[in-house]
Amino acid sequence: MGRTNATYRDLLRAMESRWQEYRRALRHADQAVFDQLFEYARAHADASGLQNHQFVEIPALISMVIEQQKQLEDLEDRLDHLENDLNNRG
Repeated sequence: MGRTNATYRDLLRAMESRWQEYRRALRHADQAVFDQLFEYARAHADASGLQNHQFVEIPALISMVIEQQKQLEDLEDRLDHLENDLNNRG
């Protein structure tokens, strides 16, 4: 019987588990942010699994950065629209 390799999702769960003591030491509001970051990593698990990187942390961090960049761009677009609306009123 062959040896089964862990999936990226398994490796990500193990990584999150290793960080649980750190998470518990965070303030309650920061724990929610910590959890959201791992949600971002899980959202890109298919792409990260294809990467098959030696270190699970690298694709997880890239996934987190992608989601934060998307949020930043969304906020910039919203701010631009608000500024345009304010400028057009005057």
